[in-house]
Amino acid sequence: MSTAIIGVGAIGGTLARLLVDGGQRVVLASHDQSQAASLADKLGERAVAASVKNAIAQADVIVLAVRFDVLKELIADYADLLSGKVVVDPSNALEVDDKGNFTPLLPQGQSAGSVIAGLLPANVHYVKAFGTLPAELLASGANRTPQRAVLFYATDDEQAAAAAERLITAAGFDPVKAGGVRDAGRVEVFGDLHPFGGLDGRLVTTEEAHSAIAASK
Repeated sequence: MSTAIIGVGAIGGTLARLLVDGGQRVVLASHDQSQAASLADKLGERAVAASVKNAIAQADVIVLAVRFDVLKELIADYADLLSGKVVVDPSNALEVDDKGNFTPLLPQGQSAGSVIAGLLPANVHYVKAFGTLPAELLASGANRTPQRAVLFYATDDEQAAAAAERLITAAGFDPVKAGGVRDAGRVEVFGDLHPFGGLDGRLVTTEEAHSAIAASK
């Protein structure tokens, strides 16, 4: 399956590098096409750049690595092209000030995942993934030895789960399902399964991840 990454900032750019290093081919797109083209050149022959429209059209799996407010607009603009695709959502509904402080954009108890899943066409295969670690930990935590670190994901869809597990493994992590879309908030910032939440800055192993999931039920 082919993978497009829309957005080449901290998360999208880091994920692109990890996937290419893991042997995956990626199509990169950004509102600034020159940024996507520059990153594709640096990553080599497994990465190509395209417009947002063309990247979505040609890929089976779409990673929407853009800010929460931009993501809502992007879905409205490209809903027809997203229809039937696997959509991977790394978003966190936050604003970050110049001191690194977070301000939530949604009421307490409402997750970015539940909002985004509700905006997508009904036949999209949706999964929350890759926003479950900050970009720095995503980069430094890949391919740890002797035990890989975990990346959580949340979905109600088997096809989306299979795609998420493939990409997470290729990126150098062990995939662990945290639950369905209703559990997406657990793997977002402030959630009990996020380093900027209940994990208190820690990466976890598969055994620790399953224990953490069970402890909160």
